[in-house]
Amino acid sequence: MKEFLVELTTTVPEGADPAEVDRRRAAEAVRARELAGGGRLVRLWRPVGAPRSIGLWRAADESELYGRVLGTLPLWPWMTAAVTPLESHPNDPGKAVVPD
Repeated sequence: MKEFLVELTTTVPEGADPAEVDRRRAAEAVRARELAGGGRLVRLWRPVGAPRSIGLWRAADESELYGRVLGTLPLWPWMTAAVTPLESHPNDPGKAVVPD
C-alpha cells in the first residue's frame, strides 16, 4: 500500500438543506471509522482555525485512492482534494533501525 497526504476542503453548497448536511456529516463519521478500520485512513487532523482536514491515507495507487476510498465519502461531492503521494525518507525516525 502506498501512503498519501490528503488535504480536504469541504464547501457546502449554498442553499443546501440543513437536514441533508447533518445527514451527510453523520454518515461521513461512520464512513471514516470504516476506512480507518480497514487501514485506509491512518490519521486525520484539523488545522486550528481552518475549514479543512489533513489526513494520511493508504491505497494501492491514486486511482484507487480517488475511486474506492475518497470517492466513497458522503461529503465527497462537496470536497476538493489536494493529494501528495508519499515515500519513505531515509532519515525517518519511525523506521526500524538495525544495529551493526
